[in-house]
Amino acid sequence: MITLHDLVLTYPDGDRRLTAVDHVSLSVEPGVVVGVTGPSGSGKSSLLALAATLVRPDSGRVVVGGVDATALSADDAAALRRERIGIVFQQANLLPSLTAREQLQVMAELAGPASRSARAAAPTRADELLGAVGLADLRHRRPHELSGGQRQRVGVARALMNDPSALLVDEPTSALDSERGAEVVDLVVRLTRELRTATILVTHDLQHLPRLDRVVRLVDGRVTAADAPAHAVPVST
Repeated sequence: MITLHDLVLTYPDGDRRLTAVDHVSLSVEPGVVVGVTGPSGSGKSSLLALAATLVRPDSGRVVVGGVDATALSADDAAALRRERIGIVFQQANLLPSLTAREQLQVMAELAGPASRSARAAAPTRADELLGAVGLADLRHRRPHELSGGQRQRVGVARALMNDPSALLVDEPTSALDSERGAEVVDLVVRLTRELRTATILVTHDLQHLPRLDRVVRLVDGRVTAADAPAHAVPVST
C-alpha cells in the first residue's frame, strides 16, 4: 500500500516560491491502479517524484508498505526505493549492452549484499516476469532488437523485479501508438492485480482512463476530482 498524506511541495521562483503540489492526499491499496491526470504543469510529475521518494516534500508524509519515507535518511530512502518501490519511466531507459533478462537481473544486484538469496533467484525471477509480460522468447535480445512496445514491457518487468509494494508509472504510452499504448496499460493493470502492488499511473491520455480503478485529476497542484472511471474497459489477458 502507498499513502500520500497532505503533501506540499514548493520550488523557488525568483523572490517567491511556486507551489507544485498543494495539500494532496491519496491512498492506493494493493491490487489497485489509480490514474493521475491533468493539464501540463498541473503537478503530476512532481507528485510522482514525491511518491517515489526522489524529492522530499515541504510538508506531509509518504508511507510505503507501512514505512514513513519522509522520516528516513537519504540512504535509507534510497534503500526503500530499491526494495519497495518500482518505477516505470516515460522512456524505457534500458542499458544498450544488456539483454532483456540482464536488465532485470541487475535490479537484484542493486539490492545489495543483504539480498544474496534474491540475487541467486534472479535468473528465475527475471524469466518469470518476462513471461508475464509476453517476452519469454525475447529474453536474450538487446534493446535495439526490440520494438518500442517491447522495450516498455521490459521496463514494466524490471520495475517489478524486487517485488515492490508500490508501482509508479510515468506516462507509459507517451512514445507509443494508441494500440501499443493500450496494451501496455492493460499489462500494468493485469500485473497490478496479479502481484498485488499498489499502482499510481500518471497519464495525459484520456482514452486509457476507463481501464483504471480510480482517477485523480490535478489542476495547479490540487486535486479537483477523484472518481471511478465512467465506463470500465475489460483488460486483455
